[in-house]
Amino acid sequence: MKIVIAPDSFKESMTALEAAQSIEKGMKAVFPDAEYHLLPMADGGEGTVQSLVDATGGALIERSVTGPLGEEVPAFFGLLGDGKTAVIEMAAASGLHLVEPAKRNPLITTSRGTGELIHAALDEGVSHIIVGIGGSATNDGGVGMVQALGGRFLNEDWEEIGPGGGTLSTIESIDLSKLDSRLASVKLEVACDVTNPLTGPTGASAIFGPQKGADPEMVDTLDQNLAHLASIVPGGQVIASRAGTGAAGGLGFALLAFLNAELNRGIDIVLEAVNFSEHIKDASLVITGEGRIDGQTIYGKTPIGVAKASKKYGIPVIGIAGSLTEDSVIVYDHGIDALFSIVPGIIGLSDAFSQAPHLLERASRDAAAVLKMGMTFSK
Repeated sequence: MKIVIAPDSFKESMTALEAAQSIEKGMKAVFPDAEYHLLPMADGGEGTVQSLVDATGGALIERSVTGPLGEEVPAFFGLLGDGKTAVIEMAAASGLHLVEPAKRNPLITTSRGTGELIHAALDEGVSHIIVGIGGSATNDGGVGMVQALGGRFLNEDWEEIGPGGGTLSTIESIDLSKLDSRLASVKLEVACDVTNPLTGPTGASAIFGPQKGADPEMVDTLDQNLAHLASIVPGGQVIASRAGTGAAGGLGFALLAFLNAELNRGIDIVLEAVNFSEHIKDASLVITGEGRIDGQTIYGKTPIGVAKASKKYGIPVIGIAGSLTEDSVIVYDHGIDALFSIVPGIIGLSDAFSQAPHLLERASRDAAAVLKMGMTFSK
């Protein structure tokens, strides 16, 4: 019996690897002789770097980079076990959590630090870079990122524009002649699960600007400035209309327009990076999960990505979560065969977080016991 354990992290309580280890302990109490394969997973958001590093035997690499407000901040990226793939969470360098609420202002915040992480990854000699673009503090259209990689955005006086989404309206020309030449030989993939275009009522500024500190007047300014950026770039207005270009304050646009990147669903990128299909081909069972499974899980979240990949081989899938909502039953139509919650009854949130490894182990044991009983009935 081969059991593949492929959960996402349980936010605020367990990394994906820790969750996989707890599930393994619970299953082993019932199936001690089974063969277990642990594959920590993610969907491109927070925790993706750690999950992929854990799944591939890679390493975390720490660097100091330029933060959203121009200050130096500690950041990191992952070098996967193949030594050729780097994984970056743009939030590590340019994330909203790096700016205290009172100082949030997308007119001045920059994505330069994300570009510095890409530069650091290139220094490691990688040929494949995966960038997760969620949780940004920026609305600069990715200009700061491109500047860190050698691109120049010039005003009418042929001077480099300053940081932030507020200066984009002053761009008169773009010079990419000194863009890091190594980018041309690197496959750049972007984990992006939002479908927002660059501008307009569903664009970067209108939808995500307010959470980054923008008032209605600022939203209008930022939207106009991003539209101006797109008008300066050859073919930019066509690119700007594509789904996902509005992600991370327009970073998706810059990655496509300037770095020739590919935008894909995060879970699909992760499944490929860990060579998921090879691990599960001869599996008897796949177990997945995350902190919460609900009606939104079917939209690109880890459990459904794992389930759909498993169903290609007809493998049954168990989902385990910290909490299950009433509408979570919809996942039964998308590849998950059984659901279990780790919460045994009424429990405080702090206790649920602190006891999560034990609760997950116990729920996994219960799931295994039900499975074993079903195997007895089938005889």
